[in-house]
Formats: sequence, C-alpha cells, structure tokens
Amino acid sequence: MISRYAKNAITLGLLAAVGPFAVDMYVPALPTIAADLHASTAATQMTLTVFFVAFGICQIVYGPLSDMIGRKPPLYVGLVLFTIGSIGCAVAPSVEWLIAARFVQGAGASAIMVIPRAIIRDLHTGIEATRLMALVMLVFSVAPILAPLVGSGLIVPFGWRAVFVAMTLVALIGIALVALSLPETRLAQDRLKVSVREVLRGFGTLLRDRHFLGLTFIGALGMSSFFAFLAMSSFIYIGHFGLTPTQYSLAFSVNAIGFIGASQFAAKLGGRIGMGRMVIAAVTVHCLFALILLAVTAAGADSLTTLMVLLFLSFAGLGLVIPSTMVLALEGHGPIAGIASALGGTLQMVTGGVAIVVGSAFFDGTPLPMVAAIALCSVAALLVAVATLHRPARRTKAAE
Repeated sequence: MISRYAKNAITLGLLAAVGPFAVDMYVPALPTIAADLHASTAATQMTLTVFFVAFGICQIVYGPLSDMIGRKPPLYVGLVLFTIGSIGCAVAPSVEWLIAARFVQGAGASAIMVIPRAIIRDLHTGIEATRLMALVMLVFSVAPILAPLVGSGLIVPFGWRAVFVAMTLVALIGIALVALSLPETRLAQDRLKVSVREVLRGFGTLLRDRHFLGLTFIGALGMSSFFAFLAMSSFIYIGHFGLTPTQYSLAFSVNAIGFIGASQFAAKLGGRIGMGRMVIAAVTVHCLFALILLAVTAAGADSLTTLMVLLFLSFAGLGLVIPSTMVLALEGHGPIAGIASALGGTLQMVTGGVAIVVGSAFFDGTPLPMVAAIALCSVAALLVAVATLHRPARRTKAAE
C-alpha cells in the first residue's frame, strides 16, 4: 500500500509537472511553428518568453492567496486558466495570437508550480523537506524526458497544434488530482488575514532577508542557464546539427536524466556535509563544466557529442542545487510559505525570462551564444552562492 508520504510526492510531482510539460513538450515544435505561422525565430521564441514572464509574475498573486484562503482554491483557478490558454494556443491563427494564449497558459501554470512548494513547507522542514522535494522533482522531472518525446510523436503525424490539445488533457487530469488526491494543508487557524497589509508585511520580511534573497538568486541564475538551453537548443540541434524532432527529444532527455539523477542525492549529501556546503560544491560543478564547454566551443569545436556530454555534466550539478535552495529559502518562513514561494518563484522566472531575451538577441544559429549564456549564468550563480553560504547564515524569523 502506498504511504501518505509517497502519495503526496506523486500527487505534488504530477501537479508540478504541468508547467514543465507545457514547455518541454512544446520546444521541439518551435521550428515547425515558425515555418507554419511565417514567424521569425525571435517572434517564435517570444512565445516561450511570455510564458515564463506570466509564470513568474503571477506567483505573486497565487502565493499570498494560498496563505489566506487555503492551497486548493488557487490551484483550481490556475488549472482552469491553463486549460483556456491551451485551447487558445491550439487554435492560434497567428504568432501574435499564440503569444497571447501562451501568456494565459503561463498565468495558469504559475499556480501549479508555486503552491506545491508551499504545501511541502506545510508538511516538512529540513532534510525531510529536501527528501520530499527531491521525490517531487523525481516525479515532475519525468516531464523533461517524456514530454519532448510525446511532443515530437504528436508533431510528426498531427502537427504542432496537437501538442496543445494534449496539454488541455493534462490540465483536466490535474483538476482531477486536486479534487481527489490532494488534502488541504493550510488549515483555517493558520491562514493569514485577507488584507493587502498582511501580504505587504510578508513581502517586506522576505525582501529584508539577505539569506532568502541569496538562496533565491542561486536557484534563479542556475535555472536561467537551463532556460537559455530551452530557448535555443531546438534551433541548434535541429537547424544546426540536422536532428529530427524525435532525435532532438532524445538528446534533450539526456540532460533531464542527469538533472533528475543528481537531485535524488541532494538530501543524503546535504545531511552528510551540510546543505550550504553541498550547494556551493554543486554550483561549482555546474559552473566548471559550463566554462569548459564555453572554452572548447569558442576554440572552434562544433561537435554535438561534446556539447551533449558537457551539458549533461553541468546540468547534473544543477540537479543538486534547485531542490536544496528551494528548501533552504523557505526554511525560516513557515507562516508565510505561500508568499515566500511566490516571491522566490517570481524572481526565478523573471530572471530566466531575461536570460532568454538576452540570449535570443545574440542567437545566430550556432551553439556559441547558447553556451555563452549558460556559462555566464553559472558564473553568476557561483558568485552569489559563495557570498551567501560561505559562512553560517543568520536565520531570519518569519512574520508571525
């Protein structure tokens, strides 16, 4: 019989997978969408950027709302918006329409990402929270492996619009999961008063907490390196190296496997050497291999194998960073876990969106701009990690 711990991990992981599914299943379709809608590469990449911007900004609404009225109602709102956005994408007659529909879709997906993190903080702290976060990531990280394969499997016989029909079905499954499998973890006596003052007070507490902000930006800059890969990899793998959408999906999955596999060791390593030391070591690994990749690419190497191997090693380091920084950032802010998750998620997604815009501005169809963006983000993440975690941080008391 499945334990409640495992059941929570599976349910939260499947919910959290909706957002990544909406990105990773869609990425192989970018070149096809550009051709079909007669859109430029920059305009097509904008459909990805606006998703991330909406995904990040709307967390500021969902997080505080979940602290005030409970976790489940905002989840329903998000899933409904995601469904509407998916239908809009499926029938989009132009790239401008698609951009608008992707914004609505991102606004819905925002709730499905921010609230599961708050639920984890409701249930656990410390190493147990890291272990549950890693298990959730194990479930939702199946999306980067399966979603591109499903996407390419739909694109070839049915066209890119079928991808968004599949997303609609995923959203409906998510609604069923919330209704049938997810308990309400924000009890009535623990909820904040419904007031703007309480929300602003919570944000003020977090913005004065340098430790929280440092941890948030370690994760944000690490994820930005992955977002740069998301935005440009399909054009490079398919357009530059000549892979088919299915072959690209398999190549994409290699990075996801490294990320997922490494994330499962986060709790064990954190318990053995300390969470802070583990994060610094993992960011160092991420940065080291990103810089090696930049050096060999700048030197003229143009090998798909080299690119894939070094990205695998770099993103494996990132797999230890993301769940750990999420848990550490929320650790001292239980009473305002929704607000903390929202602010952290917003800062991370907006930072990722900026990375996509900047990287896309320099994109020329070759791997170098993508590799440079990944390396730059990894160096910045390492600098912030050293500044934040090189000595024991003063714990900041959350708002009562």
